[in-house]
This record gives sequence, C-alpha cells and structure tokens, in this order.
Amino acid sequence: MKIAVVGTGYVGLVTGTCFADTGNDVTCIDIDQKKIDNLNKGIIPIYEPGLTEMVLHNYEAQRLHFTTDLPAAIKPAEVVYLAVGTPQGEDGAANLSAMWAVVEAISPHLRDDAVVVTKSTVPVGTNERIYSMLKDFTGRNCHVASNPEFLKEGAAIEDFMKPDRVVVGVRDEEDAEVLRQLYKPFLRTEKPFLVMSPQSAEMTKYVANALLSTKISFINEMANLCEKMGGDINDVRRGIGHDSRIGFAFLFPGVGYGGSCFPKDVRALAAMAEEHGTVPQMLRSVDEVNERQKTVMIDKVKTHFDGKLEGKTITVWGLAFKPRTDDIREAPALVLIDWMLEQGATVRVQDPEALEKVKADYGDKLTYCERRMGSVDGADALVIMTEWKDYHSPDFAEMYQLMASPVIFDGRNLYEPERMKRRGYTYHSIGRPTVSPSD
Repeated sequence: MKIAVVGTGYVGLVTGTCFADTGNDVTCIDIDQKKIDNLNKGIIPIYEPGLTEMVLHNYEAQRLHFTTDLPAAIKPAEVVYLAVGTPQGEDGAANLSAMWAVVEAISPHLRDDAVVVTKSTVPVGTNERIYSMLKDFTGRNCHVASNPEFLKEGAAIEDFMKPDRVVVGVRDEEDAEVLRQLYKPFLRTEKPFLVMSPQSAEMTKYVANALLSTKISFINEMANLCEKMGGDINDVRRGIGHDSRIGFAFLFPGVGYGGSCFPKDVRALAAMAEEHGTVPQMLRSVDEVNERQKTVMIDKVKTHFDGKLEGKTITVWGLAFKPRTDDIREAPALVLIDWMLEQGATVRVQDPEALEKVKADYGDKLTYCERRMGSVDGADALVIMTEWKDYHSPDFAEMYQLMASPVIFDGRNLYEPERMKRRGYTYHSIGRPTVSPSD
C-alpha cells in the first residue's frame, strides 16, 4: 500500500517507519528541509530504542522515503496520515493551526479514494471539521478517519508493532476495512481492532491519558501523605496493587509526570469540558497535583540545606522526563535545576541521552558530565530525577569516597532506605522516611 505521512516528529516518524517495515511504500513529508536532509543521510532527530536501525533498514530497502515535496507524495497515496504538531495554546487547548494548514495543502492532490487519517492527538470534533474542509476544497465527500496513537516514549516500536488494541474512528465500513488491512500484520495475536465513530476515537485518546495521569497524581499525593504519617509508600503500593481492580501500572511514586502527552492532553481535555459548560474538577486537580509534585524535591533540598545553596555543588542524574528517551518537555528535572540556579548553586547534570537537548537550552549555566562517577566527584549532594537503568546499581562505596557529602535525594525510589543508611548515606526519597547514619 502507498502511504504518505505528513510530519516527521515522534509520532509521524515511528508510524511511517513501522508501516514501511511491513512492506508498505511510505513517504514521510516535512516542511523542515534540514530535518529531511538529515533523515536522508540516516541522521534521526529523536532518540527512541530501535528506531534508527529500523529507519536505515527500510530506507535502504527503498520502502521508506523522506521529502519536502508534499504534492508528489500525496498524489499516489492510498492512505494519508496527518501527524503534525498540536501544541498547547495559552488557554490550555490544542493549537490546530498547523493541522488546518496541512488539510488545505493536501486537498488539491488527494486521490478520490484516498483515506485521510488523523494520527495527531486532536480535540473531539477535529475529524468532522477536516471532513467539512476537504468537502469545501475538493467539492466531494472525502474519506476521513481517526486513528489515535498509544505509544510510550522509550517503547514506541514495541507498542506499534505489538499493540494492546488499535482504535479507528470512521464514517463507513469501507474506510475501516482499509485500515484493518493496514494493521493486519500487527494484530496476529488476536488483539482487538476497535471500530467506532470519529468522535469516540478522538475522545478515547484523551480519556486514556487523563486516566493514566490521574493514577500518577493520586499515588504521588498518597506518597506525600505517607511521609507525614510515617508510612512507606512502597508497602502501600504493594498493598493496593495486588487488588485486581487496581493493578500496579502507573502506581510508582515520583516527582511528577512530564513529556509531550500527559500534561498537554489533560489540559486540553479540561479545556474541551469547559467549552461545553462542564466543570472539569478532577482533571484540573490532576494537573495541579502534578505541578505541585514537581516542586517536592525543591522542598527536600531546601530543608536539608536550610535554604542556603550558594556555593554548593549539586549533581542531577536524569534530565529526560522518563528513561529511554531524550525528551525533556515538561521534565521535572528542569524545574529543580531552574530553582537551584536561582539559589546560586553549581549544578552538574548527567543523562544517557538528553545532555545535548539540555545544553541547547541552558548553555554554560550547567556543567555537563558524560560519566556518572565523574559527575559526583566533590558534590555536596546527588539528586536522581529519572529512573534510567544506568542509575540502579552504582558503586556506592566509590561514590561515598568521591562526594564531599554523602547525601542522596532519590526522586524515583531506586534504592532501599535501610541499605543506604548502612552505607553511610543520608537518603531522602518519595513517600518514605528519610534515613541518616546518625539516626
């Protein structure tokens, strides 16, 4: 099948590459000439495990192409995926200006039987507007479907190739059948292909992300309560997670969620609710709890140092909002870093993938460290903000000798408090008592 994917961001590049990997002829389109030139040279703009190898394999097999020539890519396409950015506007709602521009741009070049599919996360009603716009531009009823993505950064290839489910929103069964055949290679283990209205498909994406965000904010709020009442959130998490109605997924306490999806989608769904006269109390609370959680490590560091950070050297392990990605959008680590810089601290940072992106934003304000151990040499404290596997088993004895003061603030609960106490560390974590060798 000939497929065009408009947009070579995270969603567009993963979508196009995975479809090419099952034998389709895919052309990815972008207006950024430099990005397209780099992709044609094998330079991938994002870090995602397995993506570079898959892009190169399908590019060399001549199944995957990159271009800025939109008309040439759209004209032969049987399916046109729209994967353009829908950033958050000032009011919290999604900004769809890029989407509308693309719809107008593709309209003169669409085949009569082409199915236009929204892959971007878009507000409910976007499909209907695209359908109306294309009818106005072309003078005919076009095929427009919704196919929301459910990709986790750091596991996107696996999620696409082995989905829990595929959701499509269509007006007629003919369009559903086109997409069913396209996804058939990924659904060989009888995972469901769910057909619904475009409005329901658009809503499904937002509701899924809002519910997952709610679980994170809930467990973080309970973690903070555990600290005040002498409980251990890890024990509590185990106590509730074995309840089959609850489960363990997304019940790991920490310093808040970030990234390009959860914050934006929760706010966008709340904005949609308000537009329709509904008060989104829970959604607003989920967002507020998460924003407050991003400051929990600031409170811990401030208390430990009596608010006096000037002249202190603090090392931060983990800059990306989660492991297995270089995405720093809304990353909790940046909230902490901004505050420590304001307080006059010297801040060293280490991350397996996100250093360059942070350096592009912060320049010489930070000290960038390639090696974990080198980053803690002479440090007054270490703060862990992302649960990279690299950080799970460091040489604690060597760290103890290197650090000016053996203090660790663990925003991801990677270590056991009593073991850290025996190793001679003052250890702060989330939802558990602080321990110190002097206790």
